[in-house]
Amino acid sequence: MAISQAICNSFKKELLFGAHDFDASGDTFKLALFTEDVTLSASTTAYSSSNESSGTNYSAGGSNLTSIDPALDSSTAVCDFANLTFSNVSVTARGCLIYNSTPNTTSISLTNPAVCALDFGGNITATAGDILITFPAAGASTAIIRLA
Repeated sequence: MAISQAICNSFKKELLFGAHDFDASGDTFKLALFTEDVTLSASTTAYSSSNESSGTNYSAGGSNLTSIDPALDSSTAVCDFANLTFSNVSVTARGCLIYNSTPNTTSISLTNPAVCALDFGGNITATAGDILITFPAAGASTAIIRLA
């Protein structure tokens, strides 16, 4: 099993259906932690709890992300999230999935559609400690989500 860092292919199509609202007051995006036993990649279509990390003070489904309003950096649309801390957890994770728990289903039927898979490059572990997910700057070559 492996985690391949990627924007999910299904997400690209769902954008054209208007399924995702990244405005700060828009949809609820979540970040869930996963073990090295999961397969996450561009072909991941939705959140599933299979092989999700588990441990003290970590809840299945992960935690809500705080969206920062989309912007343009030159001709590239960028989206960013505030850094996320899983506090006082005892958990091990190899990567994560960002997904939308409240998509617009007017034009398309979706449940917890995947946005992107992220690989941490190795296991990270906290024992009664914090795991901080730090997002890169919202720039044309650095943002976690960017459309050029």
